[in-house]
Amino acid sequence: MIELTQVTKRYGQHLAVDTLDLHVRAGEIIGIIGHNGAGKSTTLKMIAGLIMPTAGSVRVMDNDMTRDSATAKKFIGYLPEESPLYENMTAREYLLFFAELYGLAKKTAQARLDSLLGSLNLPEKDQLTGEFSKGMKRKVAIARTLLHDPRLLILDEPNSGLDPLTSFFILHYLKTLKTEGKTILLSAHNLFHVEYICDRVAIIKNGRLVVCDTMDAIRASLGRREYQVVFKTDAALAYAHQDGNYVFRTSDVGAMAHTLAQISEHKWALVDLSVQESALEEIYVKLMTSN
Repeated sequence: MIELTQVTKRYGQHLAVDTLDLHVRAGEIIGIIGHNGAGKSTTLKMIAGLIMPTAGSVRVMDNDMTRDSATAKKFIGYLPEESPLYENMTAREYLLFFAELYGLAKKTAQARLDSLLGSLNLPEKDQLTGEFSKGMKRKVAIARTLLHDPRLLILDEPNSGLDPLTSFFILHYLKTLKTEGKTILLSAHNLFHVEYICDRVAIIKNGRLVVCDTMDAIRASLGRREYQVVFKTDAALAYAHQDGNYVFRTSDVGAMAHTLAQISEHKWALVDLSVQESALEEIYVKLMTSN
């Protein structure tokens, strides 16, 4: 679906993206995260065919974006971080205007609008988009991005500045789009959202790709996993105490298995067994603050 090979982008003397390799499979949701100025938006714009790389290859749906981006753009929906609307139009008027720009037949456009307005809970008539809340405006922008039923969605901070309820509505809506066969590439600063929705996470630092993998793989290589067992017994043991119980913590699964075997053998009362794993935020901070 998307293949970036040794992609570099310079703005004068500034190196925005540095020899980046990235592969996105059809039907995936990929999250791109990084500090401000890391190259996230630049990368998304190159994939969307809005800017050209200084060096390297960007291919989208088997199209070389430096030679023939027009073919791929027919199947791409792009949502920039800032997306102002024509505020003297209603949502339907605004979307119909863009449906005409996309060249959609009137009957197709009306059916598409009915579906999008319903799915995104947007008002049908009367209220102008200038009177909408920020969340409603973002939904209109998302609807505009989806008008031509694109196969690939490129979303730059889709939940930027939104309240938690609207944010989760959009996240669930994006998950629904994945079940319809859409491929979604998004950037976000809310790492909980990225961890919740994405199949894989790409972390960019100073224009370079640090890692791109599933959260399980990222945790295994860069995070931590700690096991904890809480149990009760009258025996005097060399374990830590907590609220009258014994507590054993370890990152060694073999040591945990040995302790559980002891609990079972001696018929001690098992109170709790848990596993704590690094959140994406913890791993991200570790990577961003390391040399």
